[in-house]
Amino acid sequence: MITVNPDGKIMVRRCLVTLRPFRLFVLGTGFFTLCFLMTSLGGQFSARRPGDSPFTIRTEVLGGPESRGVLRKMSDLLELVLKRLDTLARLQNSSESRHASGDRHVAADRFTPGAGLMERIQAIAQNVSDIAVKVDQILRHSLLLHSKVSEGRRDQCEAPSDPKFPDCSGKVEWMRARWTSDPCYAFFGVDGTECSFLIYLSEVEWFCPPLPWRNQTAARKAPKSLPKVQAVFRSNLSHLLELMGSGKESLIFMKKRTKRLTAQWATAAQRLTQKLGSIPRDQKQILVHIGFLTEESGDVFSPRVLKGGPLGEMVQWADILAALYVLGHSLRVTVSLKELQSNLGVPPGRGNCPLTVPLPFDLIYTDYHGLQQMKQHMGLSFKKYRCRIRVIDTFGTEPAYNHEEYATLHGYRTNWGYWNLNPRQFMTMFPHTPDNSFMGFVSEELNATEKQLIRGGKASNMAVVYGKEASIWKLQGKEKFLDILNKYMEIHGTVYYESQRPPEVPAFVKNHGLLPQPEFQQLLRKAKLFIGFGFPYEGPAPLEAIANGCVFLQSRFSPPHSSLNHEFFRGKPTSREVFSQHPYAENFIGKPHVWTVDYNNSEDFEAAIKAIMKTQVDPYLPYEYTCEGMLERIHAYIQHQDFCTGPVPVPPGSHIAQSHFVLAPNATHLEWAPNASSVPGAWPPTHSLRAWLAAPGRACTDACLDHGLVCEPSFFPFLNSQDAFLKLQVPCDSAEWEMHHLYPAFAQPGQECYLQKEPLLFSCAGSSTKYQRLCPCRDFLKGQVALCQGCL
Repeated sequence: MITVNPDGKIMVRRCLVTLRPFRLFVLGTGFFTLCFLMTSLGGQFSARRPGDSPFTIRTEVLGGPESRGVLRKMSDLLELVLKRLDTLARLQNSSESRHASGDRHVAADRFTPGAGLMERIQAIAQNVSDIAVKVDQILRHSLLLHSKVSEGRRDQCEAPSDPKFPDCSGKVEWMRARWTSDPCYAFFGVDGTECSFLIYLSEVEWFCPPLPWRNQTAARKAPKSLPKVQAVFRSNLSHLLELMGSGKESLIFMKKRTKRLTAQWATAAQRLTQKLGSIPRDQKQILVHIGFLTEESGDVFSPRVLKGGPLGEMVQWADILAALYVLGHSLRVTVSLKELQSNLGVPPGRGNCPLTVPLPFDLIYTDYHGLQQMKQHMGLSFKKYRCRIRVIDTFGTEPAYNHEEYATLHGYRTNWGYWNLNPRQFMTMFPHTPDNSFMGFVSEELNATEKQLIRGGKASNMAVVYGKEASIWKLQGKEKFLDILNKYMEIHGTVYYESQRPPEVPAFVKNHGLLPQPEFQQLLRKAKLFIGFGFPYEGPAPLEAIANGCVFLQSRFSPPHSSLNHEFFRGKPTSREVFSQHPYAENFIGKPHVWTVDYNNSEDFEAAIKAIMKTQVDPYLPYEYTCEGMLERIHAYIQHQDFCTGPVPVPPGSHIAQSHFVLAPNATHLEWAPNASSVPGAWPPTHSLRAWLAAPGRACTDACLDHGLVCEPSFFPFLNSQDAFLKLQVPCDSAEWEMHHLYPAFAQPGQECYLQKEPLLFSCAGSSTKYQRLCPCRDFLKGQVALCQGCL
C-alpha cells in the first residue's frame, strides 16, 4: 500500500515488494543521469585525438560551442526526469489515497527511505545545475581570453616566409597534423595552437626563425661553460670499479680484469707522463654506454661468461674504461637504457624531440647497440651531436657501407652500416683498415723475472687448443690434423662442460674445463704451442699466448673468408678478405712467434709441428697492446681527433691556387713540399704525406704497405684534384667528380681521371681492375701503427 502525505511525498505502507520496481526506476534514472553527466563532462575535458599526449588537454575542444550545448542537454534531461518522477508520484497518490488514514502509523516507519531518495536526487540535480552554470561561466571567460590573445598574436603566429628557414612552413604543417603523436611535444609546451608550434620549432628545434615577441620572455640563456680542468694521470682504480657497477656476470668479469691489471696501468701512466712532459691536457667529460649489455639489446654475453662464451668484447671494454680513467678524464658509465636517457637529458615520450639540455659530454663511447638506442631517443640532437660519438666496432665499418645513400644504391646496405659518420669514428679491436681508428686492448705484460721463469718451465711437447666452446670443436676435418699433432705433443683443452665431457672433444685431449684467467695464464706459460682451429676470428687469446712464450699455429684460408663465402661475415659492414684466423698475428708479428699453414696439406702441417718443437721463442708483446701503448694511442685520439670542426675538403670544381705537394726526386710518388707549412688542424700532420698511384686492382691499404707505409684517409682531400694527377705525370683527358668509394682514381682505357664528390666515401679499402687508385700514405711509429712519427 502507498500513501502520499500533504506535501506530496511518497510513503510505503505494507508490502515493500510492490514498490521495488518504482525504487529501481528511481535509482536507475538517477544512476543513468549521473553516468551521462560524468561521461559528457569527462569526454569534453579529456577529448583527444588518437595518440594525443597524456599530459595535455585540447583547449580548442573546451572552448567550442558544443560544450555549452552538452550542458544545456544535461539540464533539459534533468528537468524532464524530475517532471516524470512528479507525475508518477501523483498517479500513485490518487490511486491509493483511500488507504492513507488507516495506515499512518506504518507509513511513519517506512517514510524516511523514500523521502530521502527523492531529496538526494533533487539535491544532485541542484548541484549539477550549479556546476553547469559555473562551467559555462569558465568557458565563456576562456573563450573571451583566447579570442583576445588570438587577435593580438594572429599575425605573429603565422609561419614566416624566410629564405634562411625554408622548412619552417612544412614543419608547421607537420606539427599541426602530428603534434599529438609523441608526448614529448606537450612536454615542451606544444598545445595545438599555431603559436606553440612556432615557439617549439624556433626555440627547441631550429626550423623556424625566433619570434620577435619572445625575445624578452622566452629567449633561452646560453649555458655557462664549465671552467677547464687539467687531466691528471691516475694510478688508483678503486673509484673506477665503483663506476662500473655490478649485478651482471660480464661486469664482474670486467672488474676482476681491471683490478688484476691495476699495477700495470699505474706503471704505464708513470712512463707516459715522462714521455709527454708538460703537454697540457684538458679533462674531458666522457659518457661510456655499453649497449650490448643492456636488457633492451638482449645482453646475450652476460649469461655466457661462465660457459665459455666470447670474452673479447668485454676484455676490450674493460681496458677502454681503464685507459680513459687512468688518463684522468671524468667518466660516467651506463649499462641500461634508463641510465642512458637520464644522463643525456632525454624528454619523456617516443624519442622525436631533441634533448632537454645541451649535451654535457665531450665524448661518448658506445657500440652499435648503443648507437641505435641513442638515435632512437635523442631526436634531432643525435644529428647535432653525433660527431662526438666513438663506436667500438670489433670488425670495422668501411666507408662504402657507412654512407647511407651510397650503400643503398650500390648494394652495400647491411644491418650494421649506413650511419653517415666519419669512418674514423669507428674504433676497432685490431688495425683492420686505416679507414677506422684502431682502439685495441691490453695483454698482460711480463717482467724480466717472469720471462726468465717461463724460459725454464716450458714443456717442449705441450699444446693448448684455442677454443672454449664445444661448438668450435665441431670443425669438419679436425680429426686429421689433431691426430698428427697427437703424435708429437700432449694436447690440452679448456672447453666448458656441465656434467660430462663434451662429446666433440677427442679422448686423447686433456680437457681442464673452463679456467679462470690466472689459471689459464699459468697453462699458457707451460705450453709450447697454442693452436687455432680457424675460429673464432681475431680474438685476444693468441696475443696472450704469444705474450706468455707460446708459438701460435693457425690455418691459412684458401680462398680467403669474407661476406661472399662465409656466414660469419655475412651482413657485416666490410668487404675485407681474411686469409687466416688472425691476420694481425700473421702480418704484424709473423715467424717465429706465428706460423700460418694449410691444415689440409698434411705434409706441410706435420713439417710445421716438427719445426716449432725445435724453435725457441721468448715471450713477445707488441707495444701497441701494452698498457702504455694503449694509453698513448687513446691520448692522441682525444687530443687530436675532432670530427665536429675538422678541415673542410676541397669542393668539386674549385681551383687550387698553390699545390702543397711535389714529385719525389725518384719520380715515383708525391711528397709534401718542404717549403709548405702543414695545414692547420690537420691530424696526422700533412708533412708525413706520401702518395702513390696504385696498380690496377690494388687497394690503397696494400699499395701503401708495399712501401712500408700505411694508408691515411684524412689525406685524401689534399689529393682530390686534377693537379695531383698532373704532378704524377698522369695524362687526364677529362676529369669528373662523382660519388664512388674508389675515387680519386685513373681509368686507363679512356685516360679519365675521377675525383671524389662525397668526402665520407674517401676509402683506403676496395679495389677494381678498372681503376688505378690515387693513394695517400704516411709513416708510423714502430709498434704503434695508429700513430705517425710526428703524431704525438
